[in-house]
Amino acid sequence: MNFAKRAAYSLIARKGKSALLLGIFAVVCTLLLGGFLLRDATARQEAEAQRRIGVDATVRGEPFTERQAAKLGRSPLVERYNPILRGTPRAPGLKLETSDAPRPAGEKPTTAGPGLTGVRESEMLLDFATGRTTVTSGRAITAADADRAVVMVEVRTAEKNGLGPGDRITLTSPDSRTEKSFEVIGVFEDPARTPDPWMPPADLPANQMYAPIGALRGLGPGEQLTEAVYKLRSPEQARALRTGAEHLLGAGKGFRFDVNDKAYRDQVQPLRRVGAFANAVVWLIAVAGAVVLGLIVMLTIRERRDELGMLFALGEKKWKLVGQHTVEVVALAVPALILAATAAGLLGGQLDDRLLDRQSGGRMAAARAPGAAAELPPPEVRVTPRDLAKVAGTSLGIALAATVVPGIGILRLHPRSILVGSD
Repeated sequence: MNFAKRAAYSLIARKGKSALLLGIFAVVCTLLLGGFLLRDATARQEAEAQRRIGVDATVRGEPFTERQAAKLGRSPLVERYNPILRGTPRAPGLKLETSDAPRPAGEKPTTAGPGLTGVRESEMLLDFATGRTTVTSGRAITAADADRAVVMVEVRTAEKNGLGPGDRITLTSPDSRTEKSFEVIGVFEDPARTPDPWMPPADLPANQMYAPIGALRGLGPGEQLTEAVYKLRSPEQARALRTGAEHLLGAGKGFRFDVNDKAYRDQVQPLRRVGAFANAVVWLIAVAGAVVLGLIVMLTIRERRDELGMLFALGEKKWKLVGQHTVEVVALAVPALILAATAAGLLGGQLDDRLLDRQSGGRMAAARAPGAAAELPPPEVRVTPRDLAKVAGTSLGIALAATVVPGIGILRLHPRSILVGSD
């Protein structure tokens, strides 16, 4: 009789032990699938965290111009960049907030104008990125605005002057030689209050304005950038970008390269620990499953010594007997995998809501902390054909390990010694 048919008859004849093996295999497959799902979910979440949070590298140097910042921004390491240029123009006819405290003695008069910051993307500024400062009407400045004469104003200045999106204001250079008209495209709210000590109007939170950096030409700031912020995917890329910045600007006096990766570390590192934990669980389950199934198969072989002796006496080859036991175990892996997939589909939501969030150490709460990036969407745990293929492959390896190793004992047996009851 074909050894595959014998394996089928054997499974039917030993229903109790077949059910035991099936139950153990189903548990092993379910745990394996859970480990793979957790590992894949954390990998996707880590990739999403890298894409949405990333690492901010701030470059300062002397000289550091917009052209140099753009050249460094074209590096393949950089996803987005934001050159920043600050100046203090005049604003004739614009009512600005002033400090109630008297000006200190000896303090030189300053330009009674707003604080104007030139940017490429206002949403890359730290206060906007963390949600501390929000756009209340209109829109933010984007890279598409480039050299357009548009401006964002703080809500207190907008209310004092009756400004809103679509209105226009006029700004002039400190020497009043250059005059430009700007369209208000957005109104933002800065929660910072006016400080008690005296400060010039340009330093007060209510008098801050933002415009595309190209629109500031001729209004006095010059070409020397205050700084430039580069959005990268990881701290490793920040180290590589530093080398490029040193080559471009030189590492001499005035050069600074600062990396802000706190939000990245707060969310990515816990995810990596979860991924390592899931990987360790997969290996532990695979080894433990192979050991348990191997012991059961070994006990089964011992109980079937008479059957093996009869088959040997009839001329059956030893490798076919090993193959019969392998087919019996592998045949149970298929329904076990189906049961595991069903269980994973029913329990996937609980794995999503409880296990992953608990293991990540409250990263959602960290995302809402000051200075952190926006909260990531909850991880998605889903069963894919790729996951089932990995579980099937691992289960097949467990089945082979659980039968081939005990099967070595079959190869050492002799029909006469079995039938007479001696080893």
